[in-house]
Amino acid sequence: MLEDFPFYLGLIVAIVLLIMLANKIKVAYPVLLVVAGLGISFVPGFPVVHIDPELIFIIFLPPLLYEASWAISWKELWRWRRIIGSFAFVVVFLTALSIAFAANHFIPGFSLALGFLLGGIVSPPDAVSASAILKFVKVPKRMSSVLEGESLLNDASSLIIFRFALIAVATGQFIWTEAALSFSWMLIGGVGIGLAVGFIFMKIHKYLPTDANTDTALSIITPYLMYIAAEEVHTSGVLAVVSGGLLLSQKRHVFLSNSSRLRGVNVWESFCFILNGLVFTLIGLELPEITAGLGEVSISSAIGYGLLITAVLIVGRMLSAYGAVLVTLIARNFITVADDRNPGYKVPLVLGWTGMRGVVSLAAALSIPVHLADGTAFPQRNLILFITFIVILVTLLLQGLTLPYLLKKIRLPNFDNTLPEEEADALIRKQMAEFALSHLKTNYKEQLSQQPFLQQVAKKWESKDQLADDGHLAKESKAVYLDLINQQRQWLLKKNSEEETLDEDVIRKQLNYLDLEEEKLRFL
Repeated sequence: MLEDFPFYLGLIVAIVLLIMLANKIKVAYPVLLVVAGLGISFVPGFPVVHIDPELIFIIFLPPLLYEASWAISWKELWRWRRIIGSFAFVVVFLTALSIAFAANHFIPGFSLALGFLLGGIVSPPDAVSASAILKFVKVPKRMSSVLEGESLLNDASSLIIFRFALIAVATGQFIWTEAALSFSWMLIGGVGIGLAVGFIFMKIHKYLPTDANTDTALSIITPYLMYIAAEEVHTSGVLAVVSGGLLLSQKRHVFLSNSSRLRGVNVWESFCFILNGLVFTLIGLELPEITAGLGEVSISSAIGYGLLITAVLIVGRMLSAYGAVLVTLIARNFITVADDRNPGYKVPLVLGWTGMRGVVSLAAALSIPVHLADGTAFPQRNLILFITFIVILVTLLLQGLTLPYLLKKIRLPNFDNTLPEEEADALIRKQMAEFALSHLKTNYKEQLSQQPFLQQVAKKWESKDQLADDGHLAKESKAVYLDLINQQRQWLLKKNSEEETLDEDVIRKQLNYLDLEEEKLRFL
């Protein structure tokens, strides 16, 4: 293991340089990393990378899912729950079903169970790829919210399909009654364990004498414990991490200090940056080992199967996107929907074209056991791996490279009922200052007349100037200012929950600003 350390260290350096290049040439970094990994794999004498399939889920998935659940807005997730639920569950199941029949019909030796296994692997679009591409182009807030919410939940639904198909392949039978009970347990148990572990860690953060460093360390441990605890009782570890992460994300201002929130964000961004970079590079590096195990299947035939499955995925997602819009337009006649305006043909076109595959598909494919319980080789394992690689590569290159052009070409209308971010940011800051000024004058009238610092604060909020540092503050001034910051924080959280159309990213920006203000007081 020690002799491989320089190789992995050099790999991380190469990943960082490639991501810098991707940002420079404005190409989504997953695309560049996969291509680079593929190119490196053909270099003579380059070490063959092998990942233990037993560890792939535990190493990569828990922290990546946990970070995504902290980044997403629960308000937006709930607001667009119908369309997100449709894509995350219904579309994933229909995609897996279509892949199962296509594979069974066109690929020799593929049973329906193997087809469902392949469908569960390649059905979930990758959140990292979509977000990396969307940062170069501007899309309506609702679309980015739907994509983020879908990617958070479709991992769970696809991996549940994958697990059931794996059992069917291994045992040769599938009992619907047992499957229904097992499915219910995976949903209820996964969510319950995630919430329970999240609640325990929330109390640990709140009542034990932790600091920013221990809080950050505990936050890294949390998703792994959620995942392992759920998997130990044969329920969904993915759902446990997502549900627990969403709980802790919504309560972060209750049990974490401002220092812990600020430092934790930086650590998690760097941690997930490395994990994402590694996993996309490994997609390319794994090709020689996958190709070597194809056996009697020729490379040209395997590529053809991969392109066929990719075509089924792309067409199926496009049809699903337009079908979801049609269902919404019909449903608005019977129930209240979040927004009943006709999105036209452009929105489903873009939603359908954002189906790049990536991290979860690779992890699921690599986790297929090499041998069955009786010691025989797992049927079609290497062909499934090769098809998965082709799907990831083609969707990243075809859809990933053309999506920015498509977005610029069709010019999506702005359906959002919100102000532009700059205007919303200025308005929230103005209203927050007015609220804090009123609170200061009402509750700290005497201190305001005696403390120069508080007078400076009031003047700052009245004139919108920046607060000047004056070396050292009296304890009383600090206490009052800390209370004002806390009052502003509570006001922001209340405003976010009361105003459905208010962009939560604007609120989070202001909350981060308050954390920085509070952190600054430690040095005054």
